Amino acid sequence: MTAQEKYRPARAWSIAAMLTVFILVNFADKIVLGLVAVPMMEDLKLSPSEFGLIGSSFFWLFAVSGIVGGFLADRLSTKWMLFVMALSWSLFQLPIALSSSLAVIIGARVMLGAGEGPAWPVAIHSAYKWFPDNKRNLPVAFFSQGGAVGLLLAGMTVPLITAHYGWRMSFYVLAAVGVVWALVWMVVGAEGKLDVKDSAAEARAKATEVPLGRVLKDRTVYGNFLLHFVGYWGLSASLTWLPAYFQKGLGYDNVAAGRLYGIVVAVSIPLVIAISMWSQKMLDKGWSSRDARGRFASITLIVAGILMAMMMLDAPSSAMRIGLFAVAFGLTTAIYSLGPAMLAQVTPTSRRGAVLAIDNSIASLAGVMAPAVSGALIQAAPGAIGFEHGFALTGALMIVGGIVGFFIVDPEGSATKLLRPAPAY
Repeated sequence: MTAQEKYRPARAWSIAAMLTVFILVNFADKIVLGLVAVPMMEDLKLSPSEFGLIGSSFFWLFAVSGIVGGFLADRLSTKWMLFVMALSWSLFQLPIALSSSLAVIIGARVMLGAGEGPAWPVAIHSAYKWFPDNKRNLPVAFFSQGGAVGLLLAGMTVPLITAHYGWRMSFYVLAAVGVVWALVWMVVGAEGKLDVKDSAAEARAKATEVPLGRVLKDRTVYGNFLLHFVGYWGLSASLTWLPAYFQKGLGYDNVAAGRLYGIVVAVSIPLVIAISMWSQKMLDKGWSSRDARGRFASITLIVAGILMAMMMLDAPSSAMRIGLFAVAFGLTTAIYSLGPAMLAQVTPTSRRGAVLAIDNSIASLAGVMAPAVSGALIQAAPGAIGFEHGFALTGALMIVGGIVGFFIVDPEGSATKLLRPAPAY
């Protein structure tokens, strides 16, 4: 029976919908600390440096746990891994809500980051067990936009909860949401069957499978790592500094800046879905994956980088700058759906979870570096200039990364080398 014959669209998309909510909860858990920053600092008498330590502690084990989780996903049931992760997020929200100790809160944030590190790659790995290669663009595009919706919902609800019930209540609510998702997942979640082979075929495949080290040295694999890294740099720099730029650079007040930020995120959602659908239609019409995914994703990053770099020009008005950011933001996140599809196309099934996790962990390093580098540039120059220097650097990195990716990413060529057919006995 072929993968297409086993593919059940209705069931596959019900799983994708649950995983989209999973990513939504994941992103809401990430952003909640920033949304309660002021009342939390006032209540606990935290200095900016202490609060910054709490914020950064989330990433101390994030990359390491992501890689470990990816390797485990190649060996364990992703249904159970996702269930345990969701429960762990709920568990580690509670010490933040209950305690006033800096050490306890930091410890909880470290463990929360460790629990969330594998979320993205394991969710993708789980979805790919339900979708054949030519159907994999859209579900991951929905995952990434689940994250955007999580940011929007948290931005609308957390301030209201804080205003009426205090900052601690937001952590209780998110803990409850995580438990509800886990319980529903245990009822409707399941392991996909597209990767299942008969035992003889599986044994032959393992006997000829290339080692992980060779997979990581492949041009398409490390090319995707680069594209994801520069894309994540652009995303994290924008998430961290864009609202502040609207206020200090363009002169909007706090409320207006928040609304403009919401508009930028909202515009990106249909843009990413449209890009993923466009890429999938190209595949359906016979375009190679190198063109429909690799070069297409590279071009979106190059264009996004150019739009970011245009912040250095004097000509664009404030409204035009906001529009440029909205388009650039959406183009930047396109690699989140097209990249994993390419990695899955060229990676042996038993290595897929590990490769997706390594990809995500390398990209997360940009999330640590980009806000700090941009912050140094902002501090070095007054007013809008410092922000624009940071965005120009971000744009330059995306342009260079996109150009390199355009020439080296070749899924068909890599699949030929890495997915050697097993000899028949």
